[in-house]
Amino acid sequence: MILGIDLGTSMVKAARFSLEGDCLAVAARRSTPTSLGGGRIEQDFEEIVTAVGEVVAEACAGAPPPKVIGITGQSDGLWLLDAQGRGVRPAVSWLDDRGNPHLQRWIDSGAFAAVFRRNANAIFPGSHAPLMAALKQGDPEALARAHTASYLKDGILQRLTGARVTDASDASLPFLDIRRRDYDPQILKILGLEDMARLLSPVMPAPGQCFALNGAGAALTGLPEGIPVHAGPFDLVACAMGAGVREVGEGLIIIGTTLACEVLTDRIDTTAEPVGMTLCMPQDDRWMRAMPATVGTATLDWVLGMIGASHGEVDALLAQSRPGANGATALPFFSATGERAPFVDVAARGQIAGLSTATTRADLVMAVCESVAYAARHCIEAAGLRGRVMVCGGGANSGTWRQMVADVLQRPLHIAPRPEVGARGAALAAMDVAGIAHDRDAWTRPEGVIEPHRARAAHYDAGFARYLDSVASARALWNRPRAAQPALRKEAPCPAT
Repeated sequence: MILGIDLGTSMVKAARFSLEGDCLAVAARRSTPTSLGGGRIEQDFEEIVTAVGEVVAEACAGAPPPKVIGITGQSDGLWLLDAQGRGVRPAVSWLDDRGNPHLQRWIDSGAFAAVFRRNANAIFPGSHAPLMAALKQGDPEALARAHTASYLKDGILQRLTGARVTDASDASLPFLDIRRRDYDPQILKILGLEDMARLLSPVMPAPGQCFALNGAGAALTGLPEGIPVHAGPFDLVACAMGAGVREVGEGLIIIGTTLACEVLTDRIDTTAEPVGMTLCMPQDDRWMRAMPATVGTATLDWVLGMIGASHGEVDALLAQSRPGANGATALPFFSATGERAPFVDVAARGQIAGLSTATTRADLVMAVCESVAYAARHCIEAAGLRGRVMVCGGGANSGTWRQMVADVLQRPLHIAPRPEVGARGAALAAMDVAGIAHDRDAWTRPEGVIEPHRARAAHYDAGFARYLDSVASARALWNRPRAAQPALRKEAPCPAT
C-alpha cells in the first residue's frame, strides 16, 4: 500500500491507498491556528508533529507497512526551526497579516513588481518574505536562533527522516529562479533580505527524492525504519496531480479555505500584471499558474456564523433563495490580509449590498456563494484555462454550490476522485520518484461530471459583469487616501436644570 499525508491549515490527515488507487483508510486530527488578535495568527509545530504520528498510526493500523510515504501540505507561513527540526517559536501562519505593511512598502517602491518580473510570482502577506521582514523588526532574536526558515511539510520530513531540504513547488514563491530551480540572490537583494539566505533549505532537483524513515520517525509513527519518504510537492500542486490535471491548459478549482484556481502551463510569463503564483511542477518544463484567492469556504463560514447556521444547512438554504439572491450581492474579501488573486490588494475588504427588510438568511448565503463562484471564474480565466476543469475541496461537497460554479463558468466540472485529493497527489508523486508502477488513469478517474445549466448562462454572465464592475469600484475606494478627521471639540457641560 501507499501512504499520503496532507498537512492542512486546520486538519492533519493520512490516507492509505491500494496500488490500484482505492482509498482504504483515512485518519484525521484537528490542528487549529491560534488567533492572537490584531490579525496575528500562529500555529504550534509540535502539535502538528504529534498529530502526524497519530494519524499515520491510525491509518496504517492492521495493514502491512507502506511501500512509500508522500507528504504534502499548506505552503507559506514561516516555520522557524532549529538544527534538529524543532520550532524556535510558534509558526507564523500564512493567514497572519503582520507582513501587510512590508508588502505595501514593496508595492509602493516597485520591489513587488521587480520580483514578479524575475520569477512570475506575486508576493503576498503570508509568504516568507513579508513575514521575515516583520520578524526582523518584531522578533529578531527568533531569526537569530533559527537554523531553517522552513515550510510545514519540510519540517515534518526533517522530523521523520532528518533531511533538511525543500522542493521547487514550495520554494517557487518568493525567492526562486523558477527556470533554474535555485534561489535568485537578486530577489533577496531587491527585498533587502540578503541576510536571510542562510535560513533557506537546499532545493531538490526535479522530481525530488526519497529519504529513509529514521529511528525518530519510526518511534513517532509506529512504522519500521527505512521506508522511503518523499518530500513534496505542496498542496496546490499535489491536488492538481491527484485530480488528474495532466495536459497543458487544464485546470483545477479547489473550494477550500483558500479558493485556489490553477492551470497547467508550459511557459513562464513575467510580463503580465504582477499577480498569482507560477509553481514548479515535478517535470522540468511544466509549471502551475495558480490564483489562490483568500475568498474560499472561510467566507461562507463567516456568513453562516452570522446567521447561526451550519454547513449541513447550506444546500437547504440555497434552495430557499434563487439565482440573484433576490437582489442581494456580495464581495467576498473578508480576509484580514486582503486579497492576493487575481489581484493583490492588502486593503481589500468584503461587503454585502442590495439588502432590504425582505432579504432572508437564505438570500445572504446565496449572495456569498455566488460571489465566491464569480471569484472562481475571475481567477480561473486569469490563470489561462483552455481545457478541462476539475473541482475538489470541502465546498465542492455541496451539490448546489458546485452546480452554481458550473453555471457561472458555463463549463462542465469534473469531480476529482475522493476522498483526500491532496494526499492522493502526494502518493502519486512519491510513487513516481520511488519507481513504483501504477495506473495513472485509475488513480485520477473523475467521480462524475457536473454539466452547466445553459438556461442560466445569460443570468450569470450579467451577474459576473456586475461583479467585475463592483470589484473595480471597490478597489478605487479601498485605496483612496482618507481625509484627516478633525479633533472633537470639548463641549462645556450642560447647566443643571
